[in-house]
Amino acid sequence: MFADEILVGGRWRRGGGEVLETRDPATGEVLARLHGAGVADVDEAVRAGAAAAADPAWRDLLPHERARCLVRIADLIAERADDIAALQTADTGKSINETRALVASAQGTFRYFAAALETLEGALTPSRGPYLTMSVHEPVGVVGAITPWNSPIASDAQKVAPALAAGNAVVLKPAEWTPLVSLALGRLITDAGLPPGLLSVLPGPGRIIGDAIVRHPGVGKVSFTGGTTTGRAIGAAAAEKIMPVSLELGGKSPTIVFPDADREQALAGLLFGVFSSSGQSCIAGSRAFVHASIYEEVVGELVRRAGRLRIGPGTDPATQVAPMVAHAHRDKVAAMVDRARDEGARVRCGGRTPDGEAYARGAYYLPTILDGVPNSAAICQEEVFGPVLVALPFEDEEDLVAQANDTVYGLACGVWTGDYRTAWRVARRIDAGTVWVNTYKQFSISTPFGGFKDSGLGREKGREGIFAYMRQKSVYWGMDEQQPYSQQWGAQST
Repeated sequence: MFADEILVGGRWRRGGGEVLETRDPATGEVLARLHGAGVADVDEAVRAGAAAAADPAWRDLLPHERARCLVRIADLIAERADDIAALQTADTGKSINETRALVASAQGTFRYFAAALETLEGALTPSRGPYLTMSVHEPVGVVGAITPWNSPIASDAQKVAPALAAGNAVVLKPAEWTPLVSLALGRLITDAGLPPGLLSVLPGPGRIIGDAIVRHPGVGKVSFTGGTTTGRAIGAAAAEKIMPVSLELGGKSPTIVFPDADREQALAGLLFGVFSSSGQSCIAGSRAFVHASIYEEVVGELVRRAGRLRIGPGTDPATQVAPMVAHAHRDKVAAMVDRARDEGARVRCGGRTPDGEAYARGAYYLPTILDGVPNSAAICQEEVFGPVLVALPFEDEEDLVAQANDTVYGLACGVWTGDYRTAWRVARRIDAGTVWVNTYKQFSISTPFGGFKDSGLGREKGREGIFAYMRQKSVYWGMDEQQPYSQQWGAQST
């Protein structure tokens, strides 16, 4: 059982909210019960964060000194990597191979923003008169960071690291289904010597704790990763406060196979793009557009290979498709597939839970491939967030672009072709914040990430990722004793 403590304004103590229960998705067994945060805890955390951010001990640290703190955090993540990965596998159900990669990503994120902070620059802008003009950036104060349940350690790092680098305090709200890794990260950051109050970790229901963070007058910026419906509500609340937000939301990403694609590379990429993470990824390549001339051949091979994927607990390194995060979520995905079947979709493989005693207690669902429906069908338009792929044929490039862009989402896209001209044209024409060519789900912390349309607002990662947590200020410094207005407004004019 995990200790019944959360981090509130620099203190580890029992939360004042409802009891949260987290279960192992592979077995259904309870991992931990803990008291989550209450609304009063949010107020305490924000007030403590504001005081800590304004304290000269943090406020006056030079950038390279803040960078040292981030490096210490990265070092501790590296030291405790195995334990963190195992905890995330238990809490989320993800395969141990994936959670190890996510821990490595988190470590790299803190190192990257430490390095970026070391070289962060303001700007000496061209003056238009007898003065020096400068553009500088300052912290916003307290940042609310709301992260999802599918990749907590990596998502936490992508918000906490740049926000701290920028000089802020952070109130982190992890998902109520998967709070354990975020709490472990909080202890690790405390051990790294971050001044008390600069980080709080408040697990709890989004409708209560997330809402309280967003609406608190002391929070100057919110960064949210999650569903589009919740993102809209956060955006509306932020508009009332005239507060900046970053929103990384849902997706219904197309993956496109042209006839001249490297067939083996494309098949492996399509399978990895949608079935890794058990499809529980905002960038999952959940719509496969395959040229009509190779459609049956490619989809038939996808079906054959999907049926051979290894399904099992995340603790087994051989597992390719692990259980879903919770039984309730598995049932939601199953209901969406059942509705698609009722509306005429052909189930080429999967579409049910796996047979056998080994899977009986876990939140498992078979890799599923559907076809036989138009792109306008609900299963092609709504984010499933599970191991479900819909295959659709296309005739030519115009037909492809029209179908691929016919969605409210615009997060990611994959293009498989041997022609660089085709790749470039299509990559530029698809409405998506990230396009992969002859690869999929590859990431670099140095490259900005975000979506178009209902997939979000703003960008994370990259050097600009620090500025997203800062306010820009202009400074004018008079350099001439005789200013332009002196003659009319000086002492001699009275």
